[in-house]
Amino acid sequence: MERKSFQLGDIVQMKKQHPCGSNEMEIIRMGMDIRIKCVGCKHSVLIPRAKFEKNMKKVLRSAEDSTES
Repeated sequence: MERKSFQLGDIVQMKKQHPCGSNEMEIIRMGMDIRIKCVGCKHSVLIPRAKFEKNMKKVLRSAEDSTES
């Protein structure tokens, strides 16, 4: 199985939505654990990398795309 590629600052779509109704999250810290922040309500959550990779659907907006323009 191919590993999903993501980086700091990316906006990703998760399989399950946040209780506020948004399923878009911004990656704000990376390491063994990944901290993501809900785009809708700005609540942040720290989850293990393996669980994040399993629950992430796709990258909606890449951080490098927004810095280039």
